[in-house]
Amino acid sequence: MGNVLSFGELLLRLSPDTEGQWLANASMPVHVGGAELNVARALALWNIPVKYMTGLPDNYLSQQIVKSLQQSNIDTSAIQYGGQRIGLYYLPQGLDVKNAGVIYDRTDSSFARLQIGTINWDAILEGVSWFHVSAICPALNADAAAVCEEVMQVCNKKGITVSIDLNYRAKLWQYGVPVHEVMMRLAPYCDLIMGNVWAAEKMLQIPVHPDLVTTDTKEMYLEQALVTSQQIIKQYPRCKAVANTFRFDHNGILYYTTLYTNSQLHVSSVYTTETVVDKVGSGDCYMAGLIYGFYKEQRAQEIVEFATAAAFQKLFIKGDATNKSVADITATIKKA
Repeated sequence: MGNVLSFGELLLRLSPDTEGQWLANASMPVHVGGAELNVARALALWNIPVKYMTGLPDNYLSQQIVKSLQQSNIDTSAIQYGGQRIGLYYLPQGLDVKNAGVIYDRTDSSFARLQIGTINWDAILEGVSWFHVSAICPALNADAAAVCEEVMQVCNKKGITVSIDLNYRAKLWQYGVPVHEVMMRLAPYCDLIMGNVWAAEKMLQIPVHPDLVTTDTKEMYLEQALVTSQQIIKQYPRCKAVANTFRFDHNGILYYTTLYTNSQLHVSSVYTTETVVDKVGSGDCYMAGLIYGFYKEQRAQEIVEFATAAAFQKLFIKGDATNKSVADITATIKKA
């Protein structure tokens, strides 16, 4: 196996406290992240050879960030330099990126200015066997969506495995093209699709049973995961595996996931907690766990258990990416 290339926008997350004390302190925490970078950092930590591609301005701030990525064993040679700014978003401490409190400041960032026909994909994909992207990229603008399709086409021609995370961010899809039109154009290039049944409904037009939420039983959710997964694979024949996460935030967190591959639905153990340190990056950690398992050619049940445990452990880690080793995560996997 070759390198994993993770492609997406590097973001700075500014995390003010909800009471506004940051004004008196004249400071707030800053985390370096972005969905695809979080995946890359986890894989590098787990000793998977990984490259990261994004767009950054050519200034000292970018140089400091890139140096820190290199120190984490991430190959940064694919990064494209140009433009004037790094994308930002503001998220009050303890909240999730799907919360109404998130504020994006990403317009005209260096990544958002990437254009088709200007990137040497043959050179960047040299030695790459897996390409990963998330639905956050094509949400930025039509150019970003076109770049995603351009690289996916090249990956398909080269026989490179393509994975996508259907992470839906309503505040980002603002350039006048329905989300499903964009995502249904990209899904045919993907070998592994990860998300949840509601994201698949929004992005791929695969309906969810109308009684799903009101019934609210694990059996019903698993049945929907099976139906959704089967429909995705039927709709997109290139896709060989579909993963769905279920995270319910009611008086604490209840978490489990599914992985459908080779005509079989594999279900993880169930994890619960009443306390959470940082919800950001949990789904990215799950995606990294899936890539890790497939890269290592593990059994499907082993893959889904590791990815689920990795994602759950991320809830107790401050910052955007995991700091847990494979051994750390493996030790926390619930025995069936």
